[in-house]
Formats: sequence, C-alpha cells, structure tokens
Amino acid sequence: MTGKSSYAYEELLQCAHGELFGPGNARLPLPPMLMFDRITRIAEEGGHYGRGMAEAALEVRSDLWFFACHFEGDPVMPGCLGLDGLWQLLGFYLGWTGAPGRGRALGVGEVKLTGQVLPSAQLVRYQLDIRRIVNRQVVLGIADGRMVVDDAPIYECKDLRVGLFTSTDVF
Repeated sequence: MTGKSSYAYEELLQCAHGELFGPGNARLPLPPMLMFDRITRIAEEGGHYGRGMAEAALEVRSDLWFFACHFEGDPVMPGCLGLDGLWQLLGFYLGWTGAPGRGRALGVGEVKLTGQVLPSAQLVRYQLDIRRIVNRQVVLGIADGRMVVDDAPIYECKDLRVGLFTSTDVF
C-alpha cells in the first residue's frame, strides 16, 4: 500500500499520466473522462465486508461537458458515466494496493439507478466496499458500489469487476 488515505486532484492527474503507480500500471483517465476530482478516503480495511473501501467525490458544475450534449434542453449526467466513475475508483484501488498492470473494466453484476445528476446538484460521491481482491497472473478486484448525489443514494451496483493486466493482450 502507498500509505496515503486520500488524494487531491493534482495527484489524480499524476495517476492519469502514469506517474503515481509507475509505467505500465493502473492509470485514471484524463479529464474530461475522469469522473471525480478527489479521493476522500481509501483504506485496506473497513467497508461493508471488512476487506477495504474507497470514496471519491466530484463537485458538480453546470458547465460540465456532458450537460451540454445529454440532452439538449434536458441536461442530465449519463448513467454510464456514474458507473464508469465506480470502475475508475476500483481500478485506482487496485493500483493503490501495489498490484501491477493496466486496468480494464470487466463487468458488473447488477445496477440499479434510482435518481439522476442534474446541473443543480452540488456533490457526487462514489463509495466502494471491496468484496475480494485476487492477485495471481491477473489481478481482479470485485466490489459493491454506490453513487450518492447531495446525500441521496441514486446508484447501487453489485459485483463491479476491474482487472489489471501486464500483457499487451488484455483480453
């Protein structure tokens, strides 16, 4: 583990450039695809299963890129971007553990969307409860996640899966 329990925006950009976990290892996407602006808490213990947890946040601004195009006259954050934010956080968690490889989302067992992110929202929070980490030839993280907007849970995800791959043939 890196020992740090939170990361500022500038550190997330370092991760996106491959400078945080080293060349060839887990990276976050660059803006505008980076779906959070800070990691507020990350730990190898705790969470619902006692196997680790991570939390990240995004300050909502009405000028975020997706509001202008999804949908004209009816702006809303695309649901797939919230799901991607949870995958991004799980991939970061795997890199944070020191596991090698490039991250790829591998799936999700169940997704329930019960709300939306509008330009009037203030804060989106991503929360992960780590269920299992497999660290063999391929590193696999499995977690349950939530997305909360202004203290109201709006996404619930079961069995989020992200893998880290050291080969250039990731699948």
